Amino acid sequence: MKHVDDEFDRDPDDLLFNPQVRAAVTQFALDGDTSALEAAAAVRAAARGLERLQSKGTDSRGLSPGALDILIRLAEREDGIRIKDLAHSAGVSSRNVTGLVDTLERGGLAVRVPDPEDRRAVLARITPSGRTWLEEFRRPTQRAMDAFFRGFTPAEKALVRHLCLRLVENQHRLAPYLEEQQ
Repeated sequence: MKHVDDEFDRDPDDLLFNPQVRAAVTQFALDGDTSALEAAAAVRAAARGLERLQSKGTDSRGLSPGALDILIRLAEREDGIRIKDLAHSAGVSSRNVTGLVDTLERGGLAVRVPDPEDRRAVLARITPSGRTWLEEFRRPTQRAMDAFFRGFTPAEKALVRHLCLRLVENQHRLAPYLEEQQ
């Protein structure tokens, strides 16, 4: 395993940067400004690390990160959630959520029930076994997230959250443009 000092350097403001990434993106930077390209690469690297950590924890317990995400969303609502609403909140297709709910059903972690407000619709609902699964998953997950953010102050964690959500806001603003380009 590489030590952080082997991979990163510090700029004049004492902020970390990856010299290999900087060298690679220099040819693509307009006016020599690599900051946006380097920031995007850093976000990707952090997201991949977080996904690997999450995947390791869920794979050993039989769930993909996507299924875990749906199970967590189901735990928020006692009465269940429509597949299309789950898909919208998770930012994925209804078809994808249908497959994830199938997986959760096979594991006894969720069930489909008729929607009392619309006879044509079906709700997905977490089962008591699903709640138990999440409770048992909580402690090791909290330890993993604490390790992932080790050395960060509460203010730094809040700033990371804020900056990532600003990126999400920008993605939402870009969505119409991206759809136009297809």
